[in-house]
Amino acid sequence: MKTILVDAIDGLILKDGTIFEEMHQLLEKYPNPKLVLTGANDEQFKEFNLDQSPYEVFTLKHNPEKTDPKYFEIMLDKYNLKPEEVVYFEHNKEAAEIAKSVGINTIFYDSAKRDLIELKNFLDSNL
Repeated sequence: MKTILVDAIDGLILKDGTIFEEMHQLLEKYPNPKLVLTGANDEQFKEFNLDQSPYEVFTLKHNPEKTDPKYFEIMLDKYNLKPEEVVYFEHNKEAAEIAKSVGINTIFYDSAKRDLIELKNFLDSNL
């Protein structure tokens, strides 16, 4: 069963530190394991209430950033996952491209549009 990699800030977690409930409800429809990805440091972790995430949160505290392939290599290694065992949605275009470059099936999630239908279609066709 594939793991859903969930973008933290501007994805599941809104800028005010609250959970995007409609997205959370969508994700809960899938039995797959979920892992929230962020680059947040300790201060940002508190600022965005990441400790309130309904799923485990992975961060490298900006060392490296999600725009560095090493971020995804370290994450995959830590959880003993292969790129083909995960799907990912990310609001940062560059980070989404980097994830794709390491073999992770990734969709750019436009946080301004909050298109949950597109996200659902992506998950339905890739899980």
